[in-house]
Amino acid sequence: MKKRIAVLAGDGIGPEIMKEGLKVLDAVAYRFGHVFEYKEALVGGCAYDKYGHPLPDETKKTCDNADAIYFGAVGGPKWDALPAELTPERGALLPLRALYGLFANLRPAVIFGPLADAASLKSERLKGGLDILIVRELTGGVYFGKNKVKSVTLQEGAVQGDYAVDYMIYSVPEIQRIARVACDAAMKRNRKLTSIDKANVLESSKLWRKVVTEYVQKNYPQIILNHMYVDNAAMQIATNPKQFDVIVTENMFGDILSDLASAITGSIGMLPSASLSASGFGLFEPIHGSAPDIAGQGKANPLAQILSGAMMLKYAFGLGKESNAIEMAIMGVLEDGYRTGDIASANTSKDRILSTSGMGDKVVEYLRKVK
Repeated sequence: MKKRIAVLAGDGIGPEIMKEGLKVLDAVAYRFGHVFEYKEALVGGCAYDKYGHPLPDETKKTCDNADAIYFGAVGGPKWDALPAELTPERGALLPLRALYGLFANLRPAVIFGPLADAASLKSERLKGGLDILIVRELTGGVYFGKNKVKSVTLQEGAVQGDYAVDYMIYSVPEIQRIARVACDAAMKRNRKLTSIDKANVLESSKLWRKVVTEYVQKNYPQIILNHMYVDNAAMQIATNPKQFDVIVTENMFGDILSDLASAITGSIGMLPSASLSASGFGLFEPIHGSAPDIAGQGKANPLAQILSGAMMLKYAFGLGKESNAIEMAIMGVLEDGYRTGDIASANTSKDRILSTSGMGDKVVEYLRKVK
């Protein structure tokens, strides 16, 4: 198989973890007889520094000609003072999602067995491991709704002075299509789906609950559907996460809850994500940020980047065997006690604490052993 991959490493630790991700993809290509062609392009703060925009036309052209986008991380204090539309996050990530219709974000929150002690919850609450898939709607809601800031004085009830407004907008087709993605995922797992909203307060959430209920009942009667308010869901994820299998929710709630779920697993450096369009084209990235405070020091954990590459193989290219091989290699590395600093424990021997590149090399080594 021959595939073209747009490589957008970005800022901070992005370039160094991307190097390890590509190293592993090269090993997969060699072992399984594939050809992956990489075309690198600037995105985020580094793109702004060179082109005056975090998502320049050259980068969009690179993505247009690719079969998938492999993304690192963007942002940093250097660019925080820019106008909102030029910041790395708002000026690059959101436009990429809109440009390619990346409406479905898949974020697995998984605890690898060897890392159970690193999790933030008591071990008895995570006995047997944890495997949650959060399906987040990615191109609607408040992040893409109209917003307005007024510098006028109001005298309407208790509201006085300047004000700002953000609109959370969802249509029936938007809700139906993300419900389909979540249901398809649930059918491949335990046929259990939790839809999260705020239907006791928000009109958009009332519509969300109604549409999800009708869609599941009509199209996926085998699925056990449960509804939960977002505030209760946050508490339940933090105290009893094993009750969840597949979670589906709107953009902002998904953003918050997926970060909460990642914290439970012990290290945000372990968690990948996939953002998919209706056609299967996707952007694959670790969910952590650019971590400029450790950039260039060899301390960054590349496993989320590597696992994002595994998701790209599975969801964009249909290479399930190759994706599983990467996951098995990582499991072997962890079972043998190798760690980066963020997932090391007091019991980790010094000779098994690896640098960013050392972890990438070790995954490649174990990939060769996977049967």
